[in-house]
Amino acid sequence: MPIAQAARLLNINRILTRYGLDEITQVTGASWAGALMRLLAPRPRRVEELARGERIRLALEELGPIFVKFGQILSTRRDVIPEDIADELTKLQDQVAPFPGEQAQAMIEEAYGQTVEEVFAEFSVEPLASASVAQVHAARLKDGTEVVVKVLRPGVREQIERDIYLLYGLAQLAERYLDKSDNIRPVEIVEEIEKTILAELDLKREGANASLLRKNFAGSSMLYVPEVFWDYTNESTLVLERVSGVPVDDVTTLRAAKVNMQRLAETSVEIFYTQVFRDNFFHADMHPGNILVDISDPEYPKFIALDFGIVGTLSPLDQRYVAENFLAFFNRDYKRVAELHVDAGWVPPDTRIDELEAEVRTVCEPMLSRKLGEISFGELLAQLFRAAQKFDLRVQPQLMLLQKTLLNIEGLGRQLHPQLDIWQTAQRVLEKVMKDKTGPSAAWRDLKQRFPLWVEKAPEIPGLVYDVLHRASEGRLRVRLDPAELKKLDRRADRRHRQHILSVLGGALLIGAAVVFSQQEPNPTAASWLGGLMAASGLGAVFAAWRKR
Repeated sequence: MPIAQAARLLNINRILTRYGLDEITQVTGASWAGALMRLLAPRPRRVEELARGERIRLALEELGPIFVKFGQILSTRRDVIPEDIADELTKLQDQVAPFPGEQAQAMIEEAYGQTVEEVFAEFSVEPLASASVAQVHAARLKDGTEVVVKVLRPGVREQIERDIYLLYGLAQLAERYLDKSDNIRPVEIVEEIEKTILAELDLKREGANASLLRKNFAGSSMLYVPEVFWDYTNESTLVLERVSGVPVDDVTTLRAAKVNMQRLAETSVEIFYTQVFRDNFFHADMHPGNILVDISDPEYPKFIALDFGIVGTLSPLDQRYVAENFLAFFNRDYKRVAELHVDAGWVPPDTRIDELEAEVRTVCEPMLSRKLGEISFGELLAQLFRAAQKFDLRVQPQLMLLQKTLLNIEGLGRQLHPQLDIWQTAQRVLEKVMKDKTGPSAAWRDLKQRFPLWVEKAPEIPGLVYDVLHRASEGRLRVRLDPAELKKLDRRADRRHRQHILSVLGGALLIGAAVVFSQQEPNPTAASWLGGLMAASGLGAVFAAWRKR
C-alpha cells in the first residue's frame, strides 16, 4: 500500500480510537493500529464524558465528507440503529461545523470577479446552513428577489480525492482476497462512488439537476423545486430561489399544525417512484436535511426539495427490469422474478429458472408474509441479491444509488407515519407508470417520434440489405457472438417468431372480416356472424401478439 494511503488509514484509526470507537478498528483489520494509537494519542477526558452518538458524529465530521455522507444515510434508518445515535447523526444533515463566512465571501468574490456589494443588494456573512461539501448564505438580488448562495468548502476537492484514492487502494487489496465466485467488484463500486461524489463538486451541474427536476414537477401538487438563477451560477457558486418550510423531520411541529401525516408519508413514496419510473431522473440524496414541507394546506402538504448535487438515472433496460421485478413481487410471481434476473444479465444465462425461483421464494415469502406496513423494499432487494449470489449474481454498481435512495425514502416515510403501507402506494404508482409507458398511447407516442427518422433512412435500406446479402453469398459476413448471447438471441427469436405468426394471422383475419362484411349476399345473417367471428379472432390474435412484446 502506498505511503499516503497507509498514513490516511492510520489517521482514520487514530480518530476512531480517540473518540472511543475502538471496536470499528477491528472491522478495518487494523486492531494493532488502534492499540498503537491508544498509546500514542490518549483519549481526552472530555471525550469519555460524551454520549456514544455524539462521539460517532464528531468522529465522522473529523474524518471528512465521504464519512459524513455515510452518517447522513444512517440517520434515516431509525429502524436499524438506536434512537440516540440517529438523533445525533441527524445533525450531520445541515449542522456540520461551518467555515468562516468571510472566507466564503472571499471565494464568492473571486468566482464573480466582483465584490458582493456589486453583485447583491444584501449578503449575509453568517451562514444559513453548513454541510459536508458546501455551505449556504442568504442574499438578496438587486431586483429584490430573496435567494440563497451556495459555495463549496475550501479544500473539499483535495480531501475527497484523497479519500477516494484510499478507497481504490482498499478495493484493489480486497479483490486479491475475495472469492471470485462472489462476483463482487470493489473497484467498480468505488468508481460509482467517485462519480457520484465528484459530481457534487460542480455546482453548475447541480443547478442543471435542479432545473430538470423543476421541469419534471412543474405544476405538481406533490413537490416544489426552487428556481435556479443562472446569471449568478458557476462551477463553485450556485444561486437559488430562497424557500421556506418546516424541516421534514420536525414531526412535532408537523403534528401541531395538524398535517395529514399519512398523506405526507405516502406522497414521499409516490414522488420517489414517479422520479425513478416515469422520469428516470431521481433526487438521490433525500435525507431530512434536504427536504422541507409546505404546510400552507395541512390536509394536502407539499414537499420542497433542496440540494441537488446527487441525482440518479438508470439505463432503459435496468429501469424496465427493476419496474417489472417490483410488479412481480406485488403478485408474488417468483418465476417471473427469476426470468427477469436472467434476461437482464444479472445472473448467467444458463441459470436454471426453477432453482432460482425456489431461492427467491425462500427469501421473499417470509418477508412478504409480514403486515403490509412492515414490508421494506430496500431490505427485500438486499436479501434477494444476497440469495442470488449463489447463482453468480453480478453486483450492479449502477443500482447502488437506487437502493440507497429507496432505503432513505422508506426510513423517512416510516418516521412520518410508522404504519405507512409502502407496498400499496408503490404498487399504485408503478402500475400507472407502466401503463403509461407500455400502453397504446405510449406506442403511438413512440411511433410519432420515430416515424420521421424512418422516413429519412428508408432510401438507404435497399442498399444496406443488398450489401449484407452480397457479403453473405461470398462468405464474407462474420458475426461474433459468445454462447451466452446466442442462447439469449435464440429465446428472443422464439418469442419474436410467435409474435409475428400471431400478428400475420390477426391481420389476415381482420382483412377477411372486412371482405365478408362487404359481401353480404346471398345470406346477410351468415355473413355478419362469420365476419364478426373473424374480426373478434383477428383482434384477439393482434392483442396476444402485443402482449408477447
